[in-house]
Order: sequence, then C-alpha cells, then structure tokens
Amino acid sequence: YSYLPLSWITGLMIFVISIVTAFMGYVLPWGQMSFWGATVITNLLYFIPGLVSWICGGYNISDPTLKRFFVLHFIFPFVAICIVFIHIFFLHLQGSSNPLGYDTTLKIPFYPSLLCLDIKGFNNVLVLYLAQ
Repeated sequence: YSYLPLSWITGLMIFVISIVTAFMGYVLPWGQMSFWGATVITNLLYFIPGLVSWICGGYNISDPTLKRFFVLHFIFPFVAICIVFIHIFFLHLQGSSNPLGYDTTLKIPFYPSLLCLDIKGFNNVLVLYLAQ
C-alpha cells in the first residue's frame, strides 16, 4: 500500500489549517473589524446550513460568535501540531526522500536515528520559540 496520498493529504491539511488560523487571528481583533470578519466567515459557510448554526451560533453576528472564532483560533494550532506528527509518520513509512513517488531505491527507511533527529529538531524549534 502506498502512503504517498496520505502524506500529501496531511500536508495540505496543515497548509489549510495554517491559513485558517492566520485568517482568524488577523481579521478578528476586538472592535468593529471583528464583526466584519465574522460576517465574512459566516457568509463563506452559508452553503452548509447546519454548519453556520453549529460553529457560528446562527446567522446573527454577536459576542458569542466572536468568542467561538477566538476559541477556534486558539485550538487550530494544536490540531495542526497533531497533523504534523501524523504527516511525519506517513513520510517515514516509505521514505521521505521520494515525495513525488518515483520508483527508485533511494528511499530513507524509518530508523531510530531519523526519529531521534526529528525529535531533536522539534526540541530545537521549541527552545527557540520559548526563548523569545
């Protein structure tokens, strides 16, 4: 079984969640702009009737709608981190040196040393992030 489509799908999910998180964090500051941004997002979700009432609390934009959006803006990075771990797992199943799926023998198998390198890189990024 080829895990290549799952690697691409998880990569696209990371990309889309990053865009959604940035959009919600940039467009939804407290104030009048937040009502405009919430209206835009609600209008984008109109084609799925149940989704608007579930996520946005209805078609009326008010304080609870903005709070829901800020909660989603807080939760989405953690969802993205979980998908990143799944993405790395799928990359290591068949080798991460062959992203286009060409038939080649130059694939990096999943060795413990590569896992240690991934953990080391993650720790380095985490230390740089927390040191700011």
